[in-house]
Amino acid sequence: MYDVKSMRADDFIDDGEILNTLEYAQANKNNKELIGSIIEKAAECKGLTHREASVLLACDDDELNEKMYALAKQIKQKIYGSRIVFFAPLYLSNYCINSCVYCPYHVKNKHICRKKLTQEEVKAETIALQDMGHKRLALEAGEDPVNNPLEYILECIKTIYSIKHKNGAIRRVNVNIAATTVENYTKLKEAGIGTYILFQETYNKKHYEELHPAGPKHDYCYHTEAMDRAMQGGIDDVGLGVLFGLDTYAYELCGLLMHAEHLEAVFGVGPHTISVPRICPADDIDVDDFSNAVPDETWRKIVAIIRIAVPYTGMIVSTRESEENRKAALELGISQISGASSTSVGGYVRPESPEENTAQFDRSDTRTLDEVSDWLIRMGYIPSFCTACYREGRTGDRFMPLAKSGAIQNCCQPNALMTLKEYLMDYASEQTRLDGEALIEKELNNIPNENVRRITIENLKKIENGERDFRF
Repeated sequence: MYDVKSMRADDFIDDGEILNTLEYAQANKNNKELIGSIIEKAAECKGLTHREASVLLACDDDELNEKMYALAKQIKQKIYGSRIVFFAPLYLSNYCINSCVYCPYHVKNKHICRKKLTQEEVKAETIALQDMGHKRLALEAGEDPVNNPLEYILECIKTIYSIKHKNGAIRRVNVNIAATTVENYTKLKEAGIGTYILFQETYNKKHYEELHPAGPKHDYCYHTEAMDRAMQGGIDDVGLGVLFGLDTYAYELCGLLMHAEHLEAVFGVGPHTISVPRICPADDIDVDDFSNAVPDETWRKIVAIIRIAVPYTGMIVSTRESEENRKAALELGISQISGASSTSVGGYVRPESPEENTAQFDRSDTRTLDEVSDWLIRMGYIPSFCTACYREGRTGDRFMPLAKSGAIQNCCQPNALMTLKEYLMDYASEQTRLDGEALIEKELNNIPNENVRRITIENLKKIENGERDFRF
């Protein structure tokens, strides 16, 4: 039986509830009065239920869909403004004992080169990322208790935080590793991580078990209940996501939103982020083997619906997507993107040859961080390298009320401008610096509080004179 507050995965992600929801959505996909009322409710910025969102997803009326897209843009602007937060993945190891059929790291893949970074290599990768201008990382590692034990992850976090190169520093380390115990989540929290990220891959239990035929990840319930254990371990910022294309997109969206509702109901805090990756080519992986591939237009609609259904959450798109798709997704709700990413182990220091491929997936957007930054600036977005909320303790139930009300902008706008100024002074090309300076001058007028604006201007001058790391 469906129970949003249950601590059992089979209850809060109930297959029967999802199937009933999808049947209800299909029955009402042409119900313009109902769909109109759902869109009106969403405009209040208080979110939607999984059933309401599923009805919007099923709707194929062009006029109503355009209203959804317009509302997604409006909500994104109200809560996040023009800021786009940058991050980069850092792959520590591709050793893995699981048999996930969609991932080239699966244990039976004998073609891929296996590699694990030493602490000296972690240091070198961190410096390379700092020299680009990155301040926020997402650590990635396969599941292997011998090669990648938690102690190794903790040591890597300590190494990363210890490195200050020139004006560079990694100020927030997010972690994307396999489901683990409450005790281990407590250790990650004590190590100073930001967000704990874990993709569900698919919420269809039967299909999940088929896609993970062997290894600890085969245990659907243990994996799905990981966010509950993370919260119990003290990590109050967690990131959800599915890999669209493994099951039907309607099933996945419904399950994803049910998971968000569960976290909100039990802990009072929904997901800090939601990611929307799609299956893409990789070593030993052929996307043609997956029959549920999601077309671009449908994927963009999913982005818009998540934005209006869970307005408070940060939404992430990676370099899996092309420049064109990333541009469209930014308009519809995305608030965080990766830039100049490497999905290889050690790929920032030395590009790999085809013979030593360690990449988890092929990238569609291969531009440099400077190129992506200037691209954002020219579209009127503020590239943000801000990590202030994490370091000021605005996480979990202290962050969510600010995000839901839109009040977070009072901190985020000046913080984004100050971190952009740092980037322009330390790392940007001449053209990006000129474009960025003009944007900062314009966006200062959008800081509503006169005192905050004054302090921001003072801090921008201090950054020009060599000082760093100001935040509200």
